[in-house]
Amino acid sequence: MTQNESRSPDLGAYVIAGRVVSELPEVLANETAARTVRQGIDDGVEAEKLGFANVYLSERWNLKEAGVVLGAIGARTERIGLGTGLVSPARRHVLHMAAFGATMQAAAGPRFLLGLGRGDHAYLRHEGLQTAGFDGIVDYVDILRRLWAGEVVSYDGPAGRHEQIKLGDIYHGPAPKIFYGTFGLPKAAAAVAKAFDGVILPPMMTPEATASSVGRLRHACEVIGRDPASLRIVQCVVTAPDLSEAETRALAHARAVTYLQAPEYGAALIRVNGWSQEPVNRLRQFLTRAHDTTDELIDTALHRIQLMDAAQLVPDDWMNATCALGTVQQCAAKLREFAHAGADEIATYGSTPGQNARLLEVWRRQAVGV
Repeated sequence: MTQNESRSPDLGAYVIAGRVVSELPEVLANETAARTVRQGIDDGVEAEKLGFANVYLSERWNLKEAGVVLGAIGARTERIGLGTGLVSPARRHVLHMAAFGATMQAAAGPRFLLGLGRGDHAYLRHEGLQTAGFDGIVDYVDILRRLWAGEVVSYDGPAGRHEQIKLGDIYHGPAPKIFYGTFGLPKAAAAVAKAFDGVILPPMMTPEATASSVGRLRHACEVIGRDPASLRIVQCVVTAPDLSEAETRALAHARAVTYLQAPEYGAALIRVNGWSQEPVNRLRQFLTRAHDTTDELIDTALHRIQLMDAAQLVPDDWMNATCALGTVQQCAAKLREFAHAGADEIATYGSTPGQNARLLEVWRRQAVGV
């Protein structure tokens, strides 16, 4: 029996996953075809009312600046955890990131979760940024913790050069937990064990891939003498409970298009899931022919709903293996597979918290054996 078979992991929820719009179009194909920032904030409030453990937001440098959205959700809620999932260290000077975390704790109470990630190089190039290596990220996290503790920090190394930086006014309470977005491959697992409180495993992983990642992450903790149970593992899963076929395919297949097209992200998915390269090659060739864009990443040029033609090239069995699709009961059964794989928390992804209300209800009933 795995450590999670005797209990039911928490359910978290992503809000406004993917790209957002400033105003809704007059004609909307479905509830998730387009979401505004205001709707995302409302979704976070609803997530607390429904009983989700945490909400997460993946930051983009457009209409998804994490401090604004999470701060607004925090101002209208009391309990729910508020997480970045993810933000790149390249997007913020370490002192800026420390101020972000400290201010969130001071404003909303000690419930902020700082999720960091290297990201696909192509996404960062789109923003004029460069990603850091694992040594730099580990040092970046160490500097954050020292700043939150009130230290004056001087540092010259892979995380940059800093001379006597400090917060000055600090939050006198628990420091934010720091998570790392990763597939849990060996180098990342070693860095996680050394520096992080937990991990966020991305969507589109099979339960078998999750179990393998959990094994590597727990083992990396054991190697350095850390209690493996001290590392919290969050698995993101695309969920589409009792949704129409069109919306389900937009949430799963069309989203997978953006992941598989990204060079590094796509390669990692293929590796951890043991997928064939050929369907991905066909997909990328189709995108090059069908969509006239100079953007390196299709996700920065087109909304997911505009990729339904390309979505037909994503194998159905890949999506059935990695996403929770179908009836509420079928979705709950798929989430149970990720629980058995070792996840401490499962974060619903793509669909809104409200669309997952019945799924959360069924999940809770199963947890208490009703």
